[in-house]
Amino acid sequence: MSLITELVILVLAAWVGIEVISKVPQMLHTPLMSGTNAIHGVVIVGAILVLGAAAGGTVETICGIVAVAFGAANVVGGFVVTDRMLQMFRRRPEPPKENEG
Repeated sequence: MSLITELVILVLAAWVGIEVISKVPQMLHTPLMSGTNAIHGVVIVGAILVLGAAAGGTVETICGIVAVAFGAANVVGGFVVTDRMLQMFRRRPEPPKENEG
């Protein structure tokens, strides 16, 4: 494929992604991010494969490194947000009661 075709696909994919995510209610953002962690794990594996197959090409190497970094940041961020969400549902320890007597 030509570079122009690949850039058009990239721009359209980004546009569709933004449109889909912007329509999700705020209440569902955190569970959605939690569910996409597995998908981003696959993205990281694919990026590592691209990086390994780059065979010394500078552009391919840079794209692979950027893809691994973005994928890893997204996975870590997803786990952090999921952990914060789950902390909201944990019971807080009750303060010790003083004897009034």
